[in-house]
Amino acid sequence: MSDAGGPVPGTPTGDVMAVALLDALFSQPAVGLHVLDTELRVERVHALSDAVGADQLVGLHFTEAYRLDDPEEAQRLLHQVLESGLPVLNRVFRGRLMRAPGPSRSLMVTLHRLDDPRGRPLGLLAAVVDINEREKARSRAECLTAVRREVGHSLDVAATCEGLVTALVPRFADFAVVEVVDEILRGSPPPLSPLGRDVPLRRAAQRGSGGDSMAGDMRRLPGRTPFALAVTDLRPRLSTLGPDTPWLAADPDSAQMIEVSGAHSLIVVPLKLHGAVLGLVSLYRFRGVEPYDEADLALALTAAAHAALSIENARRYERDHVIASTVQRRLLPQHNGARVAVETAHALLPGRNSGCWFDTIGLSGARTALIIGNVEGHGLQTAITMGQLRTVIHALSGLDLEPDEVLARLNDTADRLAEERRSLPPGDSLHNQSLTATCMYAVYDPFARTCTVARAGHPAPVVVAPDGSPIVLDVPEGPPLFSEDSAPFATATIELDEGSVLAFLTGSLLPDTRAVARVQDALAYPDRRLRQLCDAIIYGLPADAHPDGAALLLARTGVVPPDRVATWELAHDRTTPAIARTLVRDRLEGWNLDEETIEATELIVSELITNAVRYGTPPLHLRLLLDRTLTCEVHDTSPVAPNLRHARTVDEGGRGLFIVSQLATHWGTRYGPDGKALWTEQEIPAPDGGS
Repeated sequence: MSDAGGPVPGTPTGDVMAVALLDALFSQPAVGLHVLDTELRVERVHALSDAVGADQLVGLHFTEAYRLDDPEEAQRLLHQVLESGLPVLNRVFRGRLMRAPGPSRSLMVTLHRLDDPRGRPLGLLAAVVDINEREKARSRAECLTAVRREVGHSLDVAATCEGLVTALVPRFADFAVVEVVDEILRGSPPPLSPLGRDVPLRRAAQRGSGGDSMAGDMRRLPGRTPFALAVTDLRPRLSTLGPDTPWLAADPDSAQMIEVSGAHSLIVVPLKLHGAVLGLVSLYRFRGVEPYDEADLALALTAAAHAALSIENARRYERDHVIASTVQRRLLPQHNGARVAVETAHALLPGRNSGCWFDTIGLSGARTALIIGNVEGHGLQTAITMGQLRTVIHALSGLDLEPDEVLARLNDTADRLAEERRSLPPGDSLHNQSLTATCMYAVYDPFARTCTVARAGHPAPVVVAPDGSPIVLDVPEGPPLFSEDSAPFATATIELDEGSVLAFLTGSLLPDTRAVARVQDALAYPDRRLRQLCDAIIYGLPADAHPDGAALLLARTGVVPPDRVATWELAHDRTTPAIARTLVRDRLEGWNLDEETIEATELIVSELITNAVRYGTPPLHLRLLLDRTLTCEVHDTSPVAPNLRHARTVDEGGRGLFIVSQLATHWGTRYGPDGKALWTEQEIPAPDGGS
């Protein structure tokens, strides 16, 4: 270290101790001391670096002696201390001593005013300490803290990568890029090293001003570059960048980015786990910043290891989600279930929840069951539970039960499923996982133009009249499925005009009354197609309205066209079956049905009418309905249902319903407040043998 401005000859003896003290202070190797006059010029100095002689600094302004990144702020502080006398302690600046080699460093400056015995300012004492290494260590510690804070809290690969670059820029890098093996984003297992040259990497995240490439771009790593070597031997690379860097010729895209940005230092770290390659992290530093060193390489390795573990967790979750979503989609209806008297449209919004479902089921008498439900949770087990409940509803809907009865029996099944889960071994992951589900079941009758609704913990439907005005449908709320609440389910029935629209939505889409109003506003356009209304509801949702996924089912009510239905009131006597056969043949020939179907229908109607005349009570009605199938219904007021019998060879009767069951695709009994209806459904052959 050098010194200038030593003791003045002739110093009084009493000042010997003061001179010795000054000499000791100005010989400290770790501190640069500077005595400044009132013009802030250096009078005496102990230089911070041997690279610059003390005699070179004497006479210079302090901001000339130190090339500070913010000289205006330094000059302001110098004048402030000189005028006020209040010291400034441990203020950190970026800069370097004049002509000292290398980039700017972190310098801690302390300023004190020097006064004469009368208190008049003589100048300043400026102490400068190089704390660059200490600041770098502190910055690395803060960077690792930021990595732990930003990375690992999301089960999304892209969000995890975004968190990593957010933590590293600008604390540790001027530009950071995270590239991930493309298949990993879809949950596929990572490949083992060395990574093949044909395996593409997708840019999952980037931060900083390092080029025009955007997140989502894909590339294959060029050979003989730090990037390719890092995913070959799974070791990091620390590289100095410049015009003569040899590998840049093999990677022109990186060469252009480096030239434009002025990047001079690069760290490339593989994202690895158990010998498998997840991706790559590239960190750049630009002009005016110190190049990376070995200590920085250790930090990059630690950050990449933490990120790799988080990415692998997200990948495994994504894989489970893909499987569960696939199962969910396979379990949902694969067609829109269009019926003669109701139009439907649906949407399944993607999300982490795999338990949303909807259904439209054709019932006897041209009625349609409209169902929506949701099993809380995500993963394969949630999708399986949803499939179990949906299967049960399909079975119950064929029994022609009222909506509240359907939900009551569905809840019985839910209780059994919950008991099965509780009986699993304590070590099973499902043992302590509770089940929660909601469901709404509605039946629309086009002849009565009524909709009967029951719900189990599910939001009530939103209903809009044909003129766009909202209709209030007050449906009593029953307990959710799997709950311990044993309250009974109830129904609400509303008469609807033709062209009314009902919206059934899962709970995340209807969190409050404002959401209901948004749906009503979206539906208030009766002239639009149902698909457009469905899309309008989705467009009006807030961005975060369905993070876990949601389902939406719309239905527009209609009536059976008069030319597709025929109804007769028949006498209650023995001649009625013959009369009914004649009426049926005439009607079916008018519908241009084939002879085989006509003959089968004549026999079905004859047996049903005979049974009603023999065992039922008047009045007696016959109804034919032509849809995708041919439906026959015989109504009477007796509450007693006939039983299917298997007659013995010698029996003269008892074969009627057995014959009906063989000729019809489906058949059953539906009860109402004024009696019962025996119904059958027959498949109608496609014209010319088509499908």
